[in-house]
This record gives sequence, C-alpha cells and structure tokens, in this order.
Amino acid sequence: MAPIGLLGGTFDPVHLGHMRIALEVMEALAFQEVRFIPAASPPHRSDPALDAHARVRLLRAAIADQPGFTLDLRELERPGPSYMVDTLIDLRGEVGTEQPLCLILGMDAFSLLPSWHRWEALAELTHVVVASRPGGAQRPEGAWWRGSVFMNPEQLQATPAGGVYFHRVTALEISATRLRQLINQGQSPRYLVPDAVWRMIDEEHWYQFHG
Repeated sequence: MAPIGLLGGTFDPVHLGHMRIALEVMEALAFQEVRFIPAASPPHRSDPALDAHARVRLLRAAIADQPGFTLDLRELERPGPSYMVDTLIDLRGEVGTEQPLCLILGMDAFSLLPSWHRWEALAELTHVVVASRPGGAQRPEGAWWRGSVFMNPEQLQATPAGGVYFHRVTALEISATRLRQLINQGQSPRYLVPDAVWRMIDEEHWYQFHG
C-alpha cells in the first residue's frame, strides 16, 4: 500500500526547502501524497510571526500546481499545543490501522525527537523518514531509537508504522528565520520561495515588521 507522507511545521513562510524535500521524498518513495500540516502553537518554539489564516494562504499558493501535495489543517482546528502524537492518533482514526504513514523529518528534528511530547508512542503510529543532506551525518549519536531501521523503501509499504528510513535529499540551506529577516530588511527572497508565495507576501506587506 502506498504510504502517505506527513510534513509538519510552522511554515512561516513556506519555502523551496520544504517543497523540494517533499517532492524528492514523495517521488523516490512512491508516496500517494504528502500532507503539509501547519502547526497552530508549536511547543518547541515561539509562536509564528504570521497568523494561521495567512500561513494557510501561503501554503495553498505554494502547493496549488503540484499533484500529490495536500493541506491538512487539523492542528489549526485543534485547541492547545500542536503535538504530533495527537495529530497522528487523530489521523489514524481516519485512515485506519493498515495505511502506512511516514512522518518526514530533517536530521536535526530527528535528533531532538526524544524531547517531543509522548515521542515513544510515535513508532506505534507512523514510520519516520529522515531527510539527510549529502555529507551530513546519517543518523544521530546514541541508541534511543528502538524501532527498525529500514534499508529499502519497499519496507515502508509493507507495514503501517514503526520504522525509520534515511533518505538523502538535495541540500538547500534555506531558513524561514533568515527569509523573515531579508524581507524585514527590504531585500527580496525571490528564488528562495515559490513565486506565488513571494507575490502574496509582497502584496500583503507581510514580515516587514517581524524579526
């Protein structure tokens, strides 16, 4: 069964780094779709500079022309902190217990997984696909991950959850923080964000007074 990919974050703003990772993973691992899941109140960082409505508008513009990219707003519609474990439990209730789910994380986020709320429960709910850059470490130090490390993508399709797969992606060093700084300083983020996203940011004067 083709897995469903899940890419969470504040997307403040969504940029080409997000888009490229999602596309490369979706194509290489034969996902049926990648769902972008914007967070309402991220527990590990400050609140987003843009409100939820604005970030959703940017995401819709970014993914509009890419088949297989979809938007999942359940974290924005749920009160309280945006814990991924709650999102996955809710999603499991919709797709059932047999559908493979794959949470897409960068290496830094994967390394910090033990700090996540109820992180041990994630292996019962999803696979983890770690997007690693060429030349970077292939897995974090330590033996805290007790699940299976898969060596080929077909294993992601054979079971619904519990595995980790490391996949090399194109290195695009794009930071949403840096993008906000550029815009606030009057510089263009063109070629770092989708054109439709930059047009909307420019028209709405977003991030001009945010650090």
